[in-house]
Order: sequence, then structure tokens, then C-alpha cells
Amino acid sequence: MPEITLVMLGAGSSSRFNQRVKKQWLRIEERPLWLVATQNLQRLFPFTHVIVTTTPDEMFYAQKFSNTITFVEGGESRQASLNNALLHVKTPYVLVSDIARPCIEQEMLVRLFAEMENADIVVPYLPVVDTVVYEENTINRDAVKLIQTPQLSQTASLKKALQTGIIYTDDSSAIKAMGGKVAYILGQEKAKKLTCKEDIQTIDCLQTPSNRALVGYGFDVHAYEEGKPMFLGGVCVHETIGFKAHSDGDVAIHALIDALLGAAGAGDIGELFPDNDPRYKNIDSKTLLKEVCSFLTKVGFEITHCDIAIMAEFPRLSPFKDAIRFCLAEIMEVNPVHVNIKATTTEKLGFIGRKEGVAASATATLHYYDWTHV
Repeated sequence: MPEITLVMLGAGSSSRFNQRVKKQWLRIEERPLWLVATQNLQRLFPFTHVIVTTTPDEMFYAQKFSNTITFVEGGESRQASLNNALLHVKTPYVLVSDIARPCIEQEMLVRLFAEMENADIVVPYLPVVDTVVYEENTINRDAVKLIQTPQLSQTASLKKALQTGIIYTDDSSAIKAMGGKVAYILGQEKAKKLTCKEDIQTIDCLQTPSNRALVGYGFDVHAYEEGKPMFLGGVCVHETIGFKAHSDGDVAIHALIDALLGAAGAGDIGELFPDNDPRYKNIDSKTLLKEVCSFLTKVGFEITHCDIAIMAEFPRLSPFKDAIRFCLAEIMEVNPVHVNIKATTTEKLGFIGRKEGVAASATATLHYYDWTHV
């Protein structure tokens, strides 16, 4: 059995998909599309090594789904991403596929492997059945091939072919340009690429997203510090006594962020915004919440509800509860009635009762983005 590395390309911007959620992160039941496509190919062949390219800001989250896949930071183009992945390929052959083709079947791989020793690269294609006009001229449709992935290459040939300033749209174009031999095999209609939102309706192997509600919990606490304003839930609740913290110390938002990340299985606030990073010195916590909400949207979630309890003897918070609720609802893009704010004391017990600081706890609920309504 030949040693083959599988490279799955998934670092694109998904701009042509034209949805808030990146297509790589559409949930198929509960798994993201990139994982479904990768595991589908792993099911068909025991690859020696599996590499997935992803964007830098999504890599930490992708890594939480698998400890057997090597994740590599993608580049500004498909070719740059592939070059980054090839730095980690040690096998004589490499199979390169797009995460946006999740429905590859065994028969295609069999045809690819049957030709692997006869060419530098083996490429699946679909014939054209309609009349083809190119620049006002009708051309021979039998000479036209619609190229698909995965493409199976000799690793050395592919690495050499891509060491150029020319940008190619696929691997076979690069190998052919350097004089390498290309073998074509019949592809599959089912191996359709998900490019635009309308394509979802034509890819029938995708199961609908789970309707499970995902709930996370968060907690934060900060001591008082004089000489700065106090922000809770994005609202200034006192002008001259704030929190001792690297950021503005907004414990309500910090607890909420941890709850949101917890529901998504995405770690905690310290992983995303380390308290030793100068970029976050005195930062407005609303900015952090906006960034987290944007991330959750990109990776396939919708925020549906949150409940925050703020524990403080000082200041009195009841006059600010509605302002906090509407502020957070606007950032999270949810109905204000689905943001609940509770303020309580600790009956003068503990550090809160001694008026040394404030604590907050939060729960948040997420659902997977329902792409069936696109």
C-alpha cells in the first residue's frame, strides 16, 4: 500500500458563498464541513498523514476537533496555502482536495490510484455535454474538461512545480506548465464543489445541522481601583471607581464571553485575549465581545440567549439593568428580551460584602446556523 499524505485546503475566505457563516464551518449534524470532508476521505483510504490548512484566527478552534490532524496556517491564495502544507509532507505521494468537496466516493479514488505510477499527477474531470462557445466561437466540447479534486501527485513533482511566481488555479496546471505528465480519469457528478449558497441544494450527501442547544457558563471577578470609570455590561455605572484589570475589567462582559466560548467548546477569554498582551491594555470589553460574536458567527453558531448575574454591594445596579441589557443585545444581535440581567448583593459577606470588588456569572445558549433555510 503506497504512502500518501492527504492535504485538505480550507483557508479560503469563503467570499463567494456570501453568507455570514463561512462554508468551511457549516454544520453537518454537529461536525463542521471541513471535518466531514476530511473524515470522508480518511474513511476511504488509510492515509499516512493528514494535513488541513486553515486561517490563523480559526486554527486554535479547529485544533479542538482532532489531535491526529496536522493543522497548517494557510496563505493569501490557494497556492500559498498548499505550499505551506507541502512543507510538512514527507510521503512520496500527496492527495490534495478541497474542503468544499465533501462527497467524494470510493470509485474516484480507485481510478486515481490505478494511474498513480503512470504520471506526475492524476486528475479527475467531468466531460462537457453542452455546446461550448469560447469568445464567440463554438469549440469542440469533446476537447473540454471540467477539472475536479482530489488530485493525486508525486510529491517531488508538485513541490517543484509550485516554486514559481505564477499563480495556478489547480495543481495539474502547475505540473503541466513545467512539462510534467498529467493523467486524466473520469470524475464524479457527486463530487460537486460548494462555492455559492445555491450549491447547497444540489449536494445531497449533507445531513442537516443538529438543533441541539449548547449552553456555556462563565465567571469573572475584579477588585476595585480608584481613578477610573467602572463599566459593567458595556455601560458606565460609576465615574471614579473602576476595576483593577489589564482591560477595562468589565466582569459582566468577561463572564459572558467565557459563557459564549464555553458553549462553542472554544476555550476561554484568556486564550483569545491574554492579559499579558499589550494590544488589550485598557481595551473596551465591548470590543472583545464584538470580536467573539463575529468569530462565533463565522464558525457556524447563532447566539440565542444569555443570563448574567452581577454580584456587588457597590454601586447600586438596578438603574442600569435595562441599559446593560440593550447594549449587550445590540452587540450580540439578539432580541433584547433574550438578554437577562440580574443584580444582587452577598448580604455583606465575603470580599464582595466588604466592598472590595465585583463578581459576575453568566450562562449563554448557542444553536448551529441552519443552512437549510439559505
